[in-house]
Amino acid sequence: MGFGDFVGNSSAVGRLREMLARDHFPQAVILAGAQGSGKYTLALMLARAMNCLERPGARAAGAHAKEEGTGSFAFDIAAEKDDSLKDPVTDGLPDFCGRCSNCVRIGQALHLEERCAEAVEARENLRETDKKETRIFVQTHPDVLVIPPDPPQMMIKVDQVRHVIQRIYYRPAEARESVYIFTSSAFMKEAANSLLKILEEPPGFATIFLLTENAGELLPTIRSRSAIFTLKALGTEELEARLAVARADWNAGQRALVARLSEGAMGRALRFDLEGYIAARSQALVLLRSAVGGGEHSEQFKMTESFRAGAEGRQKMDALLRTLYLLLEDVMFLQSGSAQLVRNRDIAGELGKLAEAADFAWMQRAAEGLAEVERGVRRNLLRSLSLDAFAAALEPAR
Repeated sequence: MGFGDFVGNSSAVGRLREMLARDHFPQAVILAGAQGSGKYTLALMLARAMNCLERPGARAAGAHAKEEGTGSFAFDIAAEKDDSLKDPVTDGLPDFCGRCSNCVRIGQALHLEERCAEAVEARENLRETDKKETRIFVQTHPDVLVIPPDPPQMMIKVDQVRHVIQRIYYRPAEARESVYIFTSSAFMKEAANSLLKILEEPPGFATIFLLTENAGELLPTIRSRSAIFTLKALGTEELEARLAVARADWNAGQRALVARLSEGAMGRALRFDLEGYIAARSQALVLLRSAVGGGEHSEQFKMTESFRAGAEGRQKMDALLRTLYLLLEDVMFLQSGSAQLVRNRDIAGELGKLAEAADFAWMQRAAEGLAEVERGVRRNLLRSLSLDAFAAALEPAR
């Protein structure tokens, strides 16, 4: 257990650990990267390294700091180079054991979706008056607080930031460093302004992590007060190799497909619902074949009729729309002579037929039609009717 288990972005991880070794770690760190790139995992690893009771590598790190001096670090760092991580025990940089009480309790927050679901359920069990005043937090260690977006708006709210303000100036009870992890950059305006108050005069014994897919979504004043680290995507071949170990139940073709669809994000690849995607893709192909060729519609009607009302139907509809966009994008890659960018290569023959049958005007109508279906979903229109209308509008004139 340690930083050696983190996949990719060794340059960024190494620089963060060097900052820990030299006791020059910033009070606010922005970790930017695609969904599934490991931002949350890395933030928890750093929280454990700050507070590990055994502190593997700390002694060597101290000696290294004395020899090299304190040094300086830029506050806008992108992981442009990805060298392999050295052994965390022998590379002379701080690590964490994963066994001590601090490491174990902080690590219990790793499965964020499960912890958030537990927090939401606990709030639902409160009295109605208390429920309205309660915000969602995840805390498995008294000195490490995770602040996720608060449902149903799924945004960081001002009450969550105020809670952080109330406790951040108190020294940690059981850890060396208090850690606060904001898992989203979707701040309400007042919440973002309140966060600035902390960043202007942060206490020396607290660290704030801000996780985002795009650092530009955060206020410029927040960015200017934070160190920015961008986690880059893994290469497709490396992702396939990792999946060969982690998902031995998938064959080589399936691993290649998931690697391309995950766009270099290891976390997204590990959580990828391959069976669900294949089902949604089959339905999307039925719809597109009908839209391009016209003629017999029995298969289409049978498929669209399965999209019922309710939460399950909504999830199924969302998956279908995402898959339709992916397939249309692959068709456009083929039409533009960029076959190397196609993700669904295992159905290249089917995509090739669609590319031959569909011209640019058809593709434009298809994109506009999908946007109209999405608007209909938000207005709770009958899903089967929306999908049938989408296909019918794209059929060639007779």
